[in-house]
Parts: sequence; C-alpha cells; structure tokens
Amino acid sequence: MSLKSEAEPVQSPADFERLLQVAMSDDGGGEADPSAEQVPLLLLVDDKPELLQSLSELVRAHGYRVVEALGGRAAIDALGKQSFDVVLLDLIMPELSGHDVLEFAARKGINAKFVVVSGDTSFAGARDALTRGAFDFVKKPYEAAELLAALEKALRHRELEQRNVHMENRLLMSEQLHRFIVNSSPDLVYILDRNGCFSFLNDRIETLLGYRKEELVGRHYSELVHEEDLDAARNLFNERRTGGRAAQNTELRLRSRRARSTERPFQSQFVWMDLTAQGVYSDHTERTRANFRGTYGTARDISERKEAEQVINFQAYHDLLTHLPNRALLRDRLSLAIAQAARNKRRLAVMFLDLDRFKIVNDTLGHTMGDRLLKAVSNRLQGCLRKGDTLSRFGGDEFTLLLPEVRTRDDVVVIAEKILDKLAAPFVIDGHELFVGASIGVAMYPEAGDSVESLIQSADIAMYHVKGRGKNGYQFFAEEMNSKFSTRLSLERELRNALTSGELRVFYQPQVSLDDGHIVGVEALVRWQHPRLGLIAPADFLSVAEETGLITQVDEWVQARAFQDIGEWRRVGLGNVRLSVNISAQQLEQDGFLERFFTAFVGSGMAPEQLKIEITENAIMKDIEVIVPKLREMRRRGLRIAIDDFGTGYSSLSYLQQFPISTLKIDRSFVGDIRADRSDASIINAIVAMAKGLKLDLIAEGVETRTQLNYLKSQGCKEVQGFIFSRAIPAPELMGLLRNNPFAGVLRGEPAVVASAI
Repeated sequence: MSLKSEAEPVQSPADFERLLQVAMSDDGGGEADPSAEQVPLLLLVDDKPELLQSLSELVRAHGYRVVEALGGRAAIDALGKQSFDVVLLDLIMPELSGHDVLEFAARKGINAKFVVVSGDTSFAGARDALTRGAFDFVKKPYEAAELLAALEKALRHRELEQRNVHMENRLLMSEQLHRFIVNSSPDLVYILDRNGCFSFLNDRIETLLGYRKEELVGRHYSELVHEEDLDAARNLFNERRTGGRAAQNTELRLRSRRARSTERPFQSQFVWMDLTAQGVYSDHTERTRANFRGTYGTARDISERKEAEQVINFQAYHDLLTHLPNRALLRDRLSLAIAQAARNKRRLAVMFLDLDRFKIVNDTLGHTMGDRLLKAVSNRLQGCLRKGDTLSRFGGDEFTLLLPEVRTRDDVVVIAEKILDKLAAPFVIDGHELFVGASIGVAMYPEAGDSVESLIQSADIAMYHVKGRGKNGYQFFAEEMNSKFSTRLSLERELRNALTSGELRVFYQPQVSLDDGHIVGVEALVRWQHPRLGLIAPADFLSVAEETGLITQVDEWVQARAFQDIGEWRRVGLGNVRLSVNISAQQLEQDGFLERFFTAFVGSGMAPEQLKIEITENAIMKDIEVIVPKLREMRRRGLRIAIDDFGTGYSSLSYLQQFPISTLKIDRSFVGDIRADRSDASIINAIVAMAKGLKLDLIAEGVETRTQLNYLKSQGCKEVQGFIFSRAIPAPELMGLLRNNPFAGVLRGEPAVVASAI
C-alpha cells in the first residue's frame, strides 16, 4: 500500500479511527520511512544472458539485492509483481525494447528510478529514453565506477523523493485529522475577521443552530446574537487579548432555526452558549492593531443546563399543578409591594380565597378530578387579574391574590365581585357539571397590617368570617375579628393539653330496639370537661380537631376508653350490649391503623359481632382506594360497619353496593323533618326502601318526639336513639340503665326517666 492511498477524505468515524491509527504509527501507515535502513532492491534488464550475469555480479558485490529480467517482457512481468528502487535497463532488445518498458512504467505510475545502460549512444536514443522517464544514461561498454556512481545517484534521488512523499502524506493526514476533529467537535468553532464577520465555521453550526456554513461566512456575528446579549457579544466577538487574559465562559444566546420540542417547555428559539474567544495576529510576538487579523473561539451548547436551572427555579417558586406562583414567590412579591407602597404612600390589598364545595368534589369524584377542577379554577381567576397583580396557590384549595396599587376599597370590591361572578358559572369536566364558590377575605395595607405575615393572617381571618356566615362572599378584615380568631387558636392549644391532661370524657347514648324497648347497643361519644368552661359538646371542638389533625388522637382515646368500659361491664355481668364507635377518615388512612385498633379491641374481651364501626359516607369517599380495603378487612374479622349520617353525603347506589357495610344510620336532619302530616318524610321512605332492598340493618338517630318514633316504627325501622329515650350519659349512669331497661314503657306512651346530660 502506498503512502498516497492513506490520504483519502475522512467520511465516517471508521475513517477517523483508521486515520488516527495511521497518524500514531511510526511510518504514517504507508511505505517504510526512507530514513530507516534497508538494502535497495534493483531490477537488472538485458537480453544478453552473459551481460546480465556480469551486471548482476557487479551490483551484488556492492551489497545490493538483485532481480534479473532477461528481456523486456520479463522486465514488465517483474515490475507488475513488486516494487524496485532502481531499474538498470538495456534499450535495444528484441520483441519489447527498453523504450516499451519505460512506456509501461510511465503508464502504470511506477516510481522506480530507471538508469539506461545501452549501446545505443545516439543523441536521439538518449533523449528519447530521458523523455520517457529515464533518470540517467550509461553507455556500453561501461566503466564499473561510472555505473555504480549513476546507481548511487539514482538511489539518493529515490530516497529524497520518498522522504518528500512521506512528508506530504503525513501533512495531508494531519490536516484531515485536524479538520475531522474540528468538524466533529461537540462545540461550535468559529473564526471572525477583523470586521467581526465569520470567515470559518465548523460543521457543528448546522446541527446546533440549523444554518449552513455557507450562509454565515461573510456575515456579521450580530445577526446571530439575542438583542439582549449584544453588549456582552461586542466585548466577546471583538476580543483582542490572548492567553489567560482572553475571554472564557461567557454565557449568551444565539439565534436558532431548529424546531422547538414540545417536551421541553422552557426551550426557545435561542440557544444558550458558553463562549470563549481570543485575538488572532499575523505575528503572535507583536500583537499590534496592524497585526490584528480577527478572533478565534469556541461555543458550547449549555441550553439543557440553563433549561434545567429554569425548571428548578420554576419548581421552587411555582405550584406544579396550576403553574401559579406558590407562597414563597407570593411572599417575595408582597414584601416588595409593601416596600413600594410605604415609599410611595400607596395602598395595596391581599385577598385570601378558599373554594366552597371543593371538598365535596374531591371526596366524591376523586383527587384526579379535583386537580383538574383546581386548574380550571386557576384559569378563570387569572382572567380577573389586572396587569401587575399576583395570583398564587397558597395550598390545597386556597388561593391568594396580591393587588398592588389600589386606591380605595371600591377597587377591591370590583375585583372580588368579578371573581365571585366568574366562579358562579359551572365547570364542565368529563361530562360532570361542577359548581364551586369562594369565600374571600380581604386585608388592606396599612389598616390590616404592615408586614407580609400580618396581611396574610388578616385576610385569612376575614375569610373564616365569610365561611361562618354562609360562604360564597367577601369580607374586609376588621380589628374585632382578631378576638374570635384568637379564641380559635386558644381552643386548639387547650385541646392539645386536654388530650395529655385527661380532660376528655366518654358518654354513651343508648340505642333502643323498637320491638321491646330493650337497650341493644350504645354509641360512644366524646365530651370535653374543660376546667374553666365546664362540659363542652363535641360540636364546639371537633371541627378544630379535624382541621388540626387532632381528631385521630381523639378517636383513638375514645375507642380505648370505650373498650375499657365494656371490659368493666362484662365483669359485672352487663357485657352483652353492642358498642358503636366512630372512626374518622384521618384515622383510617394512617399506616398501621388496623394493627393498633385490633390490639386495643382484643383487650376488651368483646366478641367481634358486639362492635359496630360508624363512619360517614363522606369519609369513605375521601379516599376509597385506601379506606374501603381496610373496612373490608374489619368486616372479614367479624365487625359490623355502619354508615353514619346517611343521606347527607354524595355516594351513589353503585358505590353503596361495593361498601362492606351492614347498617345504614338515618341522619337526625331527616328525622327532624317528620311532621304529624308526614308530608316531609319522603327521604326517610327512600332510605328505608334502600335498606330493605340491600338487606341492611337500619337505625335512626335524633329521635325526639313520639310522632317521629311512631312513624319510624311504622316504616319498619328496628332501632333508634335520641332524646326521647336518653341523652348521652356517663358510664356509671348507663350501667344503671343496662340493669333496669326502663324504655319499654316509652313504647307504650310513658315518659322516660333518665338523668340529664348532654
């Protein structure tokens, strides 16, 4: 293989690997380096055997390797099979002459040195031989010294030519290697002339920015630079410094023609680049204005890193569901707005929005539907904003709106009413027509506070006042609202203390059979024996317990105490009564709930059929996938499940059939609708029919009048509880009722005689 065959264009990575291996080899991948020692190989051509032998002996005696060819045809055959350094060629030969051999060598590109050794001493013969490619001419008969001198001269020329070819090939390979490296670089490589126009760009420009090199050569760099980065670009692309003082790691954006990816939301038509640049001079030892030729540099694509930084920054300051600012960004903007308002003596407003009825949607249709509703709500709310306003998702179904630059309350009222009006229209999602409203609290700066925390808290307090008076409205904060809010905080703090100091009590309300008036069960209900306020009913503190998460501790305490009381009743022979305990969704959702619950239950000594679990249908619907499997496990272990407050929730009949329940408990609100004319009892009739159809037990709560009692009995309701028999009473009083069973007379029209409690 010749050296020149290695200097082919690089077309592929395989070519590059080949070229790299060649460049790293000692000989450049072709013929041996002429500087390396080797014995020359000579071809001796003559048609006279005796002359050929004589010539062969002469050159062999001087250490050369020899191949003999008797005549022109033999010479051509030898030249076609191998390479020779020098050919000693006779011209006048029969059949094929030396001239024919020279023509063959020229035609085939054979680069051996031909020294003619001939008896043809005519000028025309010598000229013709030299014209056809002969290097030198020695006439016969020859002097040995003359012949050897001509041979050595030819060998020296041959060596010089080989060295030259070898050097050219290595230079060519080096150029191709460097060109391939430059064009295959992941970085953009560019050269600008002294006027800032591109004079060279590597192939990376096409994949990076979508331009062909030919389009940009001769054009000014500013045509590619983002307008906001032109100042930085002027310093960079006009760089005259070299070495360590030259520009490095300068970030700016270059214009791109490449299509944007829909999977990269932060991608733009500009590519972020990390650039380096240094001046180029015609004489690097004398860097003067006259010697300046332009700028050389590289540019690396850092778009993915910049996009990742944008994503991280966005996630840190935005809600991932709605893409609205989160509370951290709101606080930053509110802090800035307060500073500007104080400096300019202006007012601003903070709105705190809590969605009404969102929990119903979330509990009945699931969290996925709830998330979609939140996004739809956020879109509508953004349509109510002015330029410069900030809408943020504060958490859950709560939103906060910052209104800088408001002059009067009337400006805020306009926006609040616009929000309520926008939210009044139904949201249609997957065929579901959903309705939500908003309770809006408003805090004005500086009246309602002069700090971020005070304004948000004041707006929150005002929002709770809207909730308390019926929801779906707005309310400006007033100082007197603080007292009620402080009372709520105090109640939360005291409830936490009540759990640790033993202030809670368990009362029991009897559940009576309408067949014979016997007590068939009791429901465990919590009361709070407050050291200062006395006995507090659950309606006054359970909502705080639910909001703060204390309801789980309350439930566990009530259940443990009720199991303990049942154990005591069993020891005195009163342990056959059924116990009903309430369980909240928060307690059911806890990890390890079943193990803790059954450990406490087994200690009571009760049979599984003596325990009934009461849970509201809204609690079940809150997280069906978590709660229902746990209820099924409780049912499998023999416990009975009752749906409390049935009829007030939003579960469908199809869901009801899937629940592992044994009892429906009619809510007191429906029992209260029973009148003497029975005109308002249609819901109870439907519930009774449903229970019969599903073969479920039925119990009614809140029974207070004989009309209600008689109607329920006529409809086939087997058990009731309510004030007509007894209020909830402490355990010692209940034990007396269990011994005497005094309620049979009530069914006959006699009044109940029970100690008063709540």
